[in-house]
Amino acid sequence: EVQLVESGGGLVQTGGSLRLSCAASGFTFGDYSFTWFRQAPGKARKAVSYIDYSDGETYYADSVKGRFTISKDAAKNTVFLQMNSLKPEDMAVYYCAADWRRPLMWSYDGEYDYWGQGTQVTVSS
Repeated sequence: EVQLVESGGGLVQTGGSLRLSCAASGFTFGDYSFTWFRQAPGKARKAVSYIDYSDGETYYADSVKGRFTISKDAAKNTVFLQMNSLKPEDMAVYYCAADWRRPLMWSYDGEYDYWGQGTQVTVSS
């Protein structure tokens, strides 16, 4: 059974940090690229950060560049999102998504094969 299980969300004050994890199982981790998406209430789901299956190249949305860092641990089949200097506008449900090899457009959610259930991030001002 394919699973992506996110964890690490919670309540944090503005300026604080959180580290999200996405544990993958049921497929060959090394053959998939991963992206973190987020969705705030009443808004469309948006791509936050991507990590490539092959060379580990990373991409970030402009809104999180310099504050968020994506990484992965192949030995643990886990992808991480380190979020620093959090702002109220970062508050959303964060989802992990996986696509076989490399998506044509990393920010397009229709590209992805597997999704997690999401983890809530709340930032208090």
